[in-house]
Amino acid sequence: QVQLVESGGGLVQAGGSLRLSCAASTHIFSINVMGWYRQVPGKARELVADITSAGSTNYADSVKGRFTISRDNAKNTVYLQMNSLKPEDTAVYYCNADRLTTTWGTGYNYWGQGTQVTVSS
Repeated sequence: QVQLVESGGGLVQAGGSLRLSCAASTHIFSINVMGWYRQVPGKARELVADITSAGSTNYADSVKGRFTISRDNAKNTVYLQMNSLKPEDTAVYYCNADRLTTTWGTGYNYWGQGTQVTVSS
């Protein structure tokens, strides 16, 4: 089975930076799209940013110019560099991987366990 392991969350003051990482387990040949979503209690999970294997990116309007998504295809790892953080960025951040080609076939829509990001004012 596929596992996505996230790291890099924590507590930071407004205006600070954090970098999230998400590594997919082995036996994966390729991943079409990797992305980051976030969720606060009582609200739906929302897309923060995603990136295709070719490097095309997509960002939520609320993070454009502050967050940068990148990936290392050889390591099946995606990163989210978050700068100029605001209290409203506080959420649980989830890694997502969609359309994976693996040793056992094709898999779709996998999620990490989530990592808490808290931005204090």
